[in-house]
Amino acid sequence: MRRSGRMMGAIMNADLLLASQNPGKLNEMRQLVEGLPFRVVGPLDLGIEQAPDETGMTFVENATIKALYYAGRSGLLTVADDSGISVDALGGKPGLHSSRFGGEGATDVDRNRLLLEKLEGLPEKERGAHFTSAVVVARGESVLFQAQEEVHGFIADAVRGPNGFGYDPLFLYPPFGKTFGEVPREEKDGVSHRGKAFARLRGFLADLVAEVEKKAHQ
Repeated sequence: MRRSGRMMGAIMNADLLLASQNPGKLNEMRQLVEGLPFRVVGPLDLGIEQAPDETGMTFVENATIKALYYAGRSGLLTVADDSGISVDALGGKPGLHSSRFGGEGATDVDRNRLLLEKLEGLPEKERGAHFTSAVVVARGESVLFQAQEEVHGFIADAVRGPNGFGYDPLFLYPPFGKTFGEVPREEKDGVSHRGKAFARLRGFLADLVAEVEKKAHQ
């Protein structure tokens, strides 16, 4: 039992790095892993200000690039997410370039305004869109876990709601009849792309803890 306590203590004191420089995304990621027996940190907490070039051709590839980069820089168990919104009427854009839509220096307000301009005049049935989130866990040079999830809906005709970040106030989720910006975080997390991907992540991390506990009893 003493050994188990020491092993669980080691996990409780272990840092889990959430690899994002985006304050809104980092805050949401922190909430999605809340309650797990890790001390959660972000890159800036460790003095890591640089980010890798996201040169992947898919969300999973970009998440992997980030996970391996930050794991290598920090030496910590690292979780990285790559996500974006794909709009049918724009041929799937902005997709992988969602965070850079509107150019360098563009804010969430700028990107939402640009998206609305590009879809101006289109009826709702032609404003289909989906969010994608890929989540990757790495330690050292090894990838330990990958998951990708989506959620489908439409682009609203105006920004609605103060909640969330990014494109949330524009993403209309039909079962709710509201945008992600109009619903509480807990409600959104149950159906969102990132919420579903992080639910799978939580399962992986819980299994990791259980494995340590099992070894502690052997």
